[in-house]
Amino acid sequence: MTERTITTIRDEAELRAFLGEPSDLVRAKLADRLNDLTRQFVDRAPFVLLATAAPDGTCDVTPRGDPPGFVRVLDERTLLLPERPGNRLADSLRNVLRNPHVGLLFVIPGVGDTLRVNGRASIVTDEELLADCAVEGRVPRLGFLIDVEEVFTHCSKAFLRAQLWDPSRYVDRSELPSSGEIHRSRNPAFDADTYDEERAERYARREGFY
Repeated sequence: MTERTITTIRDEAELRAFLGEPSDLVRAKLADRLNDLTRQFVDRAPFVLLATAAPDGTCDVTPRGDPPGFVRVLDERTLLLPERPGNRLADSLRNVLRNPHVGLLFVIPGVGDTLRVNGRASIVTDEELLADCAVEGRVPRLGFLIDVEEVFTHCSKAFLRAQLWDPSRYVDRSELPSSGEIHRSRNPAFDADTYDEERAERYARREGFY
């Protein structure tokens, strides 16, 4: 990048001078709990993005997906997000242990509006509580119990700009490097073809899904 002076915004006063203030309508949509309308986005969503942060500010966002309604609404101020088997890096879990603040973005296929929920999470292992989160006969061993602090819908502009739900814009997976090829880019001796083949077979068997 050519060396030059880059103009930056240094504080919120400058930011507000640049952007202006949100409208009263936008401010009014912020709520501290779910209601009968907003909880429908939770009940119908098969996909949610979970944002966490370590105490040093390092952030992480992970996708979570299951049959619609997999995030359980226990009451208007409490959600339960099951933790399914993964790669055991446990980034989100480790972050929550040190910093309970989380953000959730609920996504429904074909729908541009999303629901954003912010709150505080704890990690639970209560078998009775997690029993209703079973899928394919498997009860999750862990879950995030989330105390809701902020709820609001987010408009469709990003999805419309991206044309995210337009099938004509879908990208064929073969046009991008495979997971095995990415591993091989870091280790030339890695057997990418075997890895990709075995991974596809595991997915076809749904091995490790639950």
